[in-house]
Amino acid sequence: MTLLPATRLLPQTYQPLFAHREFRRLLPTLAASDLGDGMSMVAVPWLAVLIAPPGRSGLVVGAAVAAYALPGAVGALLFGRRLRRLPPRRLLVADSRVRAVLLGCVPLAWAMGVLHPILYVALLAGSSVLHAWGSAGRYSLLARMLPPEQRLAANALVSSSTSAAVIVGPALAGFLAVSVSPAWIIGLDAVSFAVLAVRVGRLGDAPAESSVPTAPAAPLDTGRSAAGLHLLRGQPELLGVLALTWSLNFLYGPVEVALPLHVTDDLHAGAGLLGLYWTLYGVGAVLGALMVGTLRRLPLWPVTLGIVAGWGLALLPFGLGIPAAASVACFALGGVIYGPFTALSFTLFQDRTPAAWLTTVLATRSAVLLTAAPLGTALGGPLTAALGPHRVLAASGIATIALAVVATAVRGMRAAGSASKPSTKDWTGRRSDL
Repeated sequence: MTLLPATRLLPQTYQPLFAHREFRRLLPTLAASDLGDGMSMVAVPWLAVLIAPPGRSGLVVGAAVAAYALPGAVGALLFGRRLRRLPPRRLLVADSRVRAVLLGCVPLAWAMGVLHPILYVALLAGSSVLHAWGSAGRYSLLARMLPPEQRLAANALVSSSTSAAVIVGPALAGFLAVSVSPAWIIGLDAVSFAVLAVRVGRLGDAPAESSVPTAPAAPLDTGRSAAGLHLLRGQPELLGVLALTWSLNFLYGPVEVALPLHVTDDLHAGAGLLGLYWTLYGVGAVLGALMVGTLRRLPLWPVTLGIVAGWGLALLPFGLGIPAAASVACFALGGVIYGPFTALSFTLFQDRTPAAWLTTVLATRSAVLLTAAPLGTALGGPLTAALGPHRVLAASGIATIALAVVATAVRGMRAAGSASKPSTKDWTGRRSDL
């Protein structure tokens, strides 16, 4: 198929993706839903402030932000037996419809004057209950839609869309907020998910194509279906990826607490500098994700561990009392380093998991990871109060580097152990050699 003129401007790594008509039509709607979520990063807490009773704004904001994310972990557990058998397309449609309907109720309740904080939190919680399954459906759909050699580039484009939304979404929400209520901005988020549901609903349930040979044993998804964690226990490599990602997100949590206080207490600056940190980090993450195509010929595990260590190194200078301009540059570089991590992590899961089990495993992954950053953020508060912001940022970097060293050592020991034993097969039919 002849590529569209605009796609010829893309690096050669990404051009073959747009020869796939379904991917070419799906990507803009995924980007639109990411943008809607980016706007909701500002709109959700802002609306919570507006509707909170006097003196209770902190409680309502905290409940609203938590309700917009954490119920996805509960949904992964409650609906696993029913949803794990659905095709990825239907999972993504179901999540998009639920989000569209319940988020759409927010501006309606606001306009009718009945948006009580309890109703608001309930609508947000309901909208996110299928979040883990929707994320699993998104990346499982990509794995079915594209050949194995194009998955890394596709994952990079999708993850860079999410990173770009973190930059553009809040800024766009701030611009719109001058003239409209944050409730209507959440309504735009609902519209983006409605469009995504319609677009994905028009895709066919193409037969799954797995690059991983399946074992001749009977399928695991029988009468008593094994849970996602049980499946992961049969694949040590994927369990290692999940543990590494959870630990990285947990160690990142304190950064979200310490960085604003570093700006105000250590640098005696305002919100403009904080915005500059996050904007340049986001730009760096987008660039890093788009450059992931240059890594496609390298072994995924060593590159992934190098990214973890590199992000830790980018945080170390904060503990040295360097000038603001230097620390902003370090944070932006950290975004470039971290940018490819999401795409590489999802590619490892896609390549090592049979297609029939991919949505279950990815939903479990999402549910587990939803707990990491909030726990790290909760720990960041008392740590920052005790040590000071710049020390917490540096300590997060040191701990992250230590994580990379430990993970490398564990992987080396497992490789040495597997080399001295007869070859064993995991549930994918591959040799297990984390």
